[in-house]
Amino acid sequence: MNTNMKAVSAISLDLDDTLWPFAPSVARAEAVLQAWLIEHAPKTALRLTTPDALARVRDQYEIDHPELAGDYRTLRLGSLTETLAAAGEDVALTQPAYEVFYAARNNVEFFEDTLPALEWLSARFPLVAVSNGNASLALTGGSEFFVGALSAKQFGAAKPQAAIFHAAAKMASAQPAQMLHVGDDFELDVVGATNAGLQAAWLLRHDATGTPRAAHRPGNHYTVSCLLTLCGLLGRGQSSPVFPGAQ
Repeated sequence: MNTNMKAVSAISLDLDDTLWPFAPSVARAEAVLQAWLIEHAPKTALRLTTPDALARVRDQYEIDHPELAGDYRTLRLGSLTETLAAAGEDVALTQPAYEVFYAARNNVEFFEDTLPALEWLSARFPLVAVSNGNASLALTGGSEFFVGALSAKQFGAAKPQAAIFHAAAKMASAQPAQMLHVGDDFELDVVGATNAGLQAAWLLRHDATGTPRAAHRPGNHYTVSCLLTLCGLLGRGQSSPVFPGAQ
């Protein structure tokens, strides 16, 4: 792990599992969607008999359609159409059902450190969101801290491809070598960013017992347990931030 923070002029951040936990958000959204389907397409109740029924249908749809990997909207729409058709319901309900899901999927609960860290970081660096997912900062909240956002689907390239990191640097008017990318996925975020010539910080959060969620890995990157720790590293040599609970 690198402990010597080099010059940083801009920062890009992943979204899911970096700013908020992803799995609980999707689980809540699928529960909202399932209740909506049972109300508006009652015959789906015969198929949606368990809390994870929609997740299993969606996962099977992705297995059956590998060409759609990474296209989360199309995968969800396709699995909804399949669910409605199999139940003998009107497939025209697919789009309104998806809108219910997508609104709920963006109703996230930020990690405790996220908003104070974003406030501190955005006052000092241009921030760009870089995600392979389909969350919208306009809906989740927090867009006011960012100068821009790139999603893999809209941009046409996904992490760990260098193109999306270079586009983030350009969006922030920064050279790649002075751009720091922060994310929770070692291969997509850390390896991808460093291979693209960026600096990288691996956000290795701890579980409820205080244990890191993954083993530390060697490399020319920084490792932090929360975003407030990152603020502390970046704040060296200037007025360092002090937040309760920083580790």
